[in-house]
Amino acid sequence: MAKQKSIPKRSEVEKQYTWALEDIFATDELWEEALNEARSFPEMISKFEGHLGDSADMLFNFLKLDDELQVKLGRIADYCMCRSDEDTANSFYQGMRGRFMSVYMQVVSASSFSTPEIIAIPDDKLNTFMEEKAELRLYDRLLQRMRRQKEHILSDSEEKILALSGEVCQASADTASSFRNADLRFPDITDSNGNILKVTQGSYVPLLENPDQNIRRAAFESLHGTFDSFKNTSAAFLSGQIKGLIFNARARKYSSTLEASLDNTEVPVSVYHNLIDAVNSNLKYLHRYVSLRKKLTGTDELHMYDLYTPIIPDADEVIPYEKAKEIILEGLAPLGEEYLSILREGFNNRWTDVYENEGKRSGAYSTGGNPHPYVLLNQKDTLDSMFTIAHEMGHSLHTYYSVKNQPVAYQNYVIFVAEVASTCNEVLLVKHLLSKTTDKKQRAYLINHFLEQFRGTVYRQTMFAEFELWMNEYAEKGETLTADAMCDAYYELNKKYFGDDIVVDKLISVEWARIPHFFYNFYVFQYATGFSAAVAIANRILSEGQPAVDAYKKFLSSGSCTDPISLLKIAGVDMTTAAPINEALALFNELLDEMEALSE
Repeated sequence: MAKQKSIPKRSEVEKQYTWALEDIFATDELWEEALNEARSFPEMISKFEGHLGDSADMLFNFLKLDDELQVKLGRIADYCMCRSDEDTANSFYQGMRGRFMSVYMQVVSASSFSTPEIIAIPDDKLNTFMEEKAELRLYDRLLQRMRRQKEHILSDSEEKILALSGEVCQASADTASSFRNADLRFPDITDSNGNILKVTQGSYVPLLENPDQNIRRAAFESLHGTFDSFKNTSAAFLSGQIKGLIFNARARKYSSTLEASLDNTEVPVSVYHNLIDAVNSNLKYLHRYVSLRKKLTGTDELHMYDLYTPIIPDADEVIPYEKAKEIILEGLAPLGEEYLSILREGFNNRWTDVYENEGKRSGAYSTGGNPHPYVLLNQKDTLDSMFTIAHEMGHSLHTYYSVKNQPVAYQNYVIFVAEVASTCNEVLLVKHLLSKTTDKKQRAYLINHFLEQFRGTVYRQTMFAEFELWMNEYAEKGETLTADAMCDAYYELNKKYFGDDIVVDKLISVEWARIPHFFYNFYVFQYATGFSAAVAIANRILSEGQPAVDAYKKFLSSGSCTDPISLLKIAGVDMTTAAPINEALALFNELLDEMEALSE
C-alpha cells in the first residue's frame, strides 16, 4: 500500500495535476458574464409560448434555440460545478453554484410549456410540419420520445409548478452532499508506531487496504462511527429525497418511483427486477468468494473491514500516476489508434484533476463535454486508482465520441448505458495485465482485483439497488424512513449477500449514510447491468477484433439517437434478458476456480 501522504490545500496542488477549467472560461469574470446572459434566456424562451403548433418554422426555431441554450448552460454549469468540487468548503464557488442553480431553474420553469404544447400537436399536423421543413426531421426522435410519455405530461400550469419545485426537491441531495464532504470530520487514527493517519472519504478505502487489521478496524470505526452518530440527520436527508421522487412520480401518474425513473430513459422495469433476481440466484458465488478470502487470509474471523485488503499483499505495488497512464494506453490498444490518440489528448491537456486536496469532493467522476470532458480523481497511486483512471476516461471518451458524432439533441447518452464504456476499459485492462504474467502471485493478485471488481460492481451495486428499491417501496406504502428502519434493512441485506463466513459488523448497518448514489434516483443498478454488458463487449473485441471494435465505436458515437436497449444491441448485447448477467457471474465463478488452484 502506498504510504499515506499529507493532504495539501487546493492552492498547493501543482497546476499540471489540475483540470484546465480555463478551457471553458478563462476567468471567473467571464463566467459571470455568461451567467448574466443566461438570465435573459427565460424571456427568449417565453416568446414561443402558445405558438409551437403554429407552424413548422416556429417549432424548428424553438428546438434550435433550445439546443443553443443548452450548450451555453452546460458550459456555465460545468465550470461552477467543477470549481465548487475542487474545494467544497470554498464559499465563493459554492455561491456561484447556487446562483447558477437559481438561474437554471428559472430557465426550466420558462420552458415547461414546451412538452405539453408539443404533445398537443395533432399527429397529422406534425407530419405536415415534417414534410414542409426538412430540417425539422432532425428532431423526429426527440419529438416522438416526448410524445411517447403523453399520459404523464400535465397541463401548462401544472408543469410550471413541477418545474418550480425542482430546486426544492434537489435541496436534500445538495444539503447531504455538503454535510458529507464539507462538514463531517472523522477522528484520526494511529498506526503501530504511533503515527497519526487521517481518515477522510478519500483515504478510507486505501486505509482498508492496509495489511494491519488494527488500522482497518480503526478506520472502519472512525468513519462509520461518525456516520452512526449522525444517522438521524442522514435518514432525514434520504427521506426528503425520496419524498420528492414520490411527489413527482404521483404527480405524473406513474405507479411507482421506479417506473417514473426508468420510463424517463426508456428502460423496462423488468430489467431492474431481472438483475436483482439473477444476482440473488447466484449469491452462492459471492459466498464462495468470501469463504476463499477467509481461508487465504488465515484469519479466525473475517470482518466487513477485511474485504478490501489484498489477499496477495506481496504482489501489491505503488503505481505512480504517470506509470498508470502508460499501462492504460497499453491495455486499451485493442481499441485502435484513434481511440488511443483521443486518450492521449486527454492525458496531455489536463482533462483530469488528479490528487486529493483539503475539501475536495470525494470519489471520482467524468463530466462535461464542451469543449471536452473533465475527470475528477482522488489518485492514491494504487492498482485500484489505475483502474479508476481507466474507468473515468472510458466515460470521457464515450462523451467525446457522442459529442463529435451527434447533434446537440442526441449528444447526452442515458444513464443505462453510461457505465458500459467505463467498465469495458477496466475489463480490457485487467485482461491485458493477466496476459503479461505467468507469476502465480501476480496472477492471483490481479484475479483477486478483478473478483473485487465483480464483488463491488455486480454484487455490491445490486445490493444497493435492492436497498434503494426497498426504501422507495417502504416510503410509497406510507411508512416513515427512520434511521433505525434503514439500518435494520441494510444490515439484513449485508447478511444475505455476504453469507455465514464473515462477521457482519453492526456498524455496517449505517453504511448507506455515506453512499451519495442513493440520491441519484435508481442509478446504481446500471453499474451492475453495465458491467455485465461490458464483459460481453470486451470479450467480443478481444475475440473478433476490428469488426467488434467498429461496432463498439458505433455504439460510443450514437449518444441517445435510439433507445438504450437498441444501442447495446449495436454492440452485440441484449439486456432484456438475464443472459449477460448470468454470463458475467459465470466468469466470476471461473476466476474463483483459478484463484483456488493458484492458492494450493
